[in-house]
Amino acid sequence: MELQVTTLEGKSAGKVTLDDAVFGLEPRADLIQRMVRYQLLKRMSGTHDVKNRAEVAQTGKKFGRQKGGGGARHGSRRSNIFRGGGRAFGPTPRSHAIELPKKVRALALKHALSAKAKAGDLVIIDQATAEAPKTAALRAIFGKLGFSNALIIGGTELDTNFALAARNIPQIDVLPAQGINVYDILRREKLVLTKDALAALEGRFQ
Repeated sequence: MELQVTTLEGKSAGKVTLDDAVFGLEPRADLIQRMVRYQLLKRMSGTHDVKNRAEVAQTGKKFGRQKGGGGARHGSRRSNIFRGGGRAFGPTPRSHAIELPKKVRALALKHALSAKAKAGDLVIIDQATAEAPKTAALRAIFGKLGFSNALIIGGTELDTNFALAARNIPQIDVLPAQGINVYDILRREKLVLTKDALAALEGRFQ
């Protein structure tokens, strides 16, 4: 598969040939879904917590006599059946992360890239640089290129001015090549790769 390379000024900068082993697969929704679930569960903090009967601030003294009270034989007020008592079977801090084999994760990324290529939402630019960290100027450039909702992947090192200018533009994400992931690819309409990012990606899967 061949794609036209463009510059940020909208000019042609030649063509590139995409590796069919990375960008030419038939997308599998099940693999992509598994990877998105893996990412979302892994980033959950898991800090939800409630107080059980050992943690609430209530007396542990037996509040009634064992017999002759006309009711049940209760002990502590910390019991979950009383107002102000501890909660039974409530959430405790834990990790929500699930396991997913490394090969499956790599394959899911290939399928996400192939899905963007098949849909025509993959754009290759020669480089992602800016002369100055000016958000207004970069927003105007993106408007001409049609990047209203896009994920831009640079090389191993991002251009500082470009990253600073892009970070305040809504629905525009900028990541280095090693930060590319399935969830961020899917949450943006267009995937924009620099030539350096394309080389890094294809080299990563060889």
